[in-house]
Parts: sequence; structure tokens; C-alpha cells
Amino acid sequence: MFPISAALLDAMVLSLVDREDTYGYKITQDMQTAAKISESTLYPVLRRLQKNGALETFDKAFMGRNRRYYKITALGQAMLSQYRVDWTQHKVQVDSILEAKPAVTSEEENV
Repeated sequence: MFPISAALLDAMVLSLVDREDTYGYKITQDMQTAAKISESTLYPVLRRLQKNGALETFDKAFMGRNRRYYKITALGQAMLSQYRVDWTQHKVQVDSILEAKPAVTSEEENV
């Protein structure tokens, strides 16, 4: 319903990889619980995070083939920590506007 910015997408990917070393298709599936993200959208994000030093890759055999796994780095963990701080602040600001108007008390009605 709401578009996801590149920064929020980075934060979400880092958060998923922080939970466990994982591969691209699984990240796409996990992201589907919060947003409609296709593999064609996700893989450039993974490459960018890897190029920026936030993620590392390693190959692991799976059913006779190598599967590329992603692992968060110390830099990625630092970025994720900052994203979480920024998200919390952003969420508070948006919620202050979107939340229902508080009910008027009887004292306020008499003013």
C-alpha cells in the first residue's frame, strides 16, 4: 500500500540477514510478509549492500549445487543499528499525525 524507500529496503534486508545467514530466494520470501518485493528488486539491493561492505557472501552446497548465502558484517550491523534508531524516530513522527485524535475530556469541553 505504501511505497518502500531504498533505505527501508536496505534496513529490512539487513535485519533479515542479521537473524541468520541466508540466501536470496529465502530473503525474498521473508520480505513478502511485509511488502511485495520481487527477486528482480531484491538482488540489486543485495549486490549494493555487498559492494558497500554491509554483507559478505559464501557458497554452500545444496542438493548438488552451490547456493550463495549472505552474512551481515560488522559494518552492516552498525548500519542496521542506525536504521533502527532512524526508523523508531520516523515511526513516532508519523504516528503522531496518523493516530486517532484523542477524545476530548469534559474539562476541555468547558473551556
